[in-house]
Amino acid sequence: MPSITARRFLPVLGLCLLFVLCLPAGAAPTVPASDAQVLERVPARVADPRVRDLQALRTAWRADPRNAELAVRLARRYVDEAAAEGDPRYIGYAQAALAPWWNEPAPPVAVRVQRAVLRQYGHQFAEALADLDAAVLAEPANAQAWSWLAAIQMVRADYSAAARGCDGLAPLTTPLLAAGCRAAVDSLTGHAEAAANSLGAALKAATDAGAEERLWALTRLAEIAERRGDLAHAEGSFRAALGLGVADVYLQAAYADHLLDRGRPAEVLTLLKDGTRADVLLLRLAIAAKAAKDPRATGWTSDLEARFAAARARGDRTHEKEEARFALELKGDAARALALARSNYAVQREAADARILLEAAIAARQPDAAAPVREWLTANRVESVALQALAAKLGAGR
Repeated sequence: MPSITARRFLPVLGLCLLFVLCLPAGAAPTVPASDAQVLERVPARVADPRVRDLQALRTAWRADPRNAELAVRLARRYVDEAAAEGDPRYIGYAQAALAPWWNEPAPPVAVRVQRAVLRQYGHQFAEALADLDAAVLAEPANAQAWSWLAAIQMVRADYSAAARGCDGLAPLTTPLLAAGCRAAVDSLTGHAEAAANSLGAALKAATDAGAEERLWALTRLAEIAERRGDLAHAEGSFRAALGLGVADVYLQAAYADHLLDRGRPAEVLTLLKDGTRADVLLLRLAIAAKAAKDPRATGWTSDLEARFAAARARGDRTHEKEEARFALELKGDAARALALARSNYAVQREAADARILLEAAIAARQPDAAAPVREWLTANRVESVALQALAAKLGAGR
């Protein structure tokens, strides 16, 4: 049976959280002028098989840059590295690998799917969905295309379309990932308990699942439990996922948020001590440092401010959710936070997007600004203790 790896399916967890300052729509990829050009100096990890494999693949691609199979493999590896390290530059490198086909109306299916993956990082959701629809029409058994269709529709809060993506994926992947895809939909449409139970059972039955697949399922379980207010199970699932030893920025950010909500900033500083390179982790470090009265808060806040300013200067609006949180929690600028949160929610509507809009509306004393979130909560019967509490607080402030 064809299968898809957990890393390929990971975006269903939180498609656009991973990269705050990713490529803006239409941005030109970074293409070295020659093999001798130094892009960045990084610590040597020649003993790391993953690094050796990536170097070998890059060398092969440079020798034959119009080889579509090689280009797609390299682009996928760069996306994997971005997910593991939280460095958005890997997305630019991936786009450079696909440069010969980037503007083609009908490239090879594998290129088309990978182009869609990269387009969604720039919030080009309509273009990405067009590529994916064409891909599954040409290859109905393309598991990666189905998984990304589900992922993007989750971000857009089109849960019926996301469910169709899960249905297309189910026969092509493992029972655990199929259960997880469906649980992602069910957990936000009034069936959170059933979603948690089905995914938990699938995880228990998947005795041969790899570490990445288990990490994906455990993180999903932790998030569902947290939304339901089952904090003990959320904590246990987060810790079990971290115990797998797989580098994953999304997991680190999600657990850091869990700790911040519990008033445990010192643990965040320990958890993310090496995370200043990833913007989403640096944001959480700065918030934790402020709460813990750690002197590093000032420097980290300044670093973030510079990064957001640089993104705005190049016309990049893909970071608005995180910048809204920055404005609210680190700068105390409720008006700015609300403007960013509203603009962000017009594009992507996951639980984290809803939360920052509710929080900013409360802080700015503009309850009507969060009306779309309240409608989303009601229409989809979203079971979230935190979001429902914020919505109630917003309503009480009218």
